[in-house]
Amino acid sequence: MATVTLKGNTIHTSGELPAKGNKAPAFTLIKTDLSNASLEDFKGSKLVLNIFPSIDTGTCAASVREFNKKATSLDNTKVLCISRDLPFALARFCGAEGLENVISLSDFRNHSFGKEYGLEFTDGPLEGLLSRVVIVLDEDGKVIHTEQVSEIVDEPNYEAALEALNG
Repeated sequence: MATVTLKGNTIHTSGELPAKGNKAPAFTLIKTDLSNASLEDFKGSKLVLNIFPSIDTGTCAASVREFNKKATSLDNTKVLCISRDLPFALARFCGAEGLENVISLSDFRNHSFGKEYGLEFTDGPLEGLLSRVVIVLDEDGKVIHTEQVSEIVDEPNYEAALEALNG
């Protein structure tokens, strides 16, 4: 289990992030049109998994905006923005912001992604939501970079994630 803070207060996650060099666990998440998306659907592309508690917070929204901006210059790479928000909220936000370079996915239906990836909060005021994490996968679904943001209100290290893509 990882320990992170929320404005200095300790909270815990359900486990450890997938290890660098290992295959990422399979997942099925929900797209904004309520259809399923699986890890297998993205085979052959590099992936940046931008994972966060809720699109309706400043830092989470900023991360989606920033990755959307950077995604335009990424070759053979898709940015998946993942939370437990309802797909309707994700679609509303991206539509209102004109964000078209990221793919919004929700873990609201079966809550398995957060558990499988070891990043679901198990206590504190955000219990049940997903921790702020960035995971980068190569074309074969192998983990090449992870970042568990230690203070949940801080933004991730965008440059480190992007540098991992050029590996």
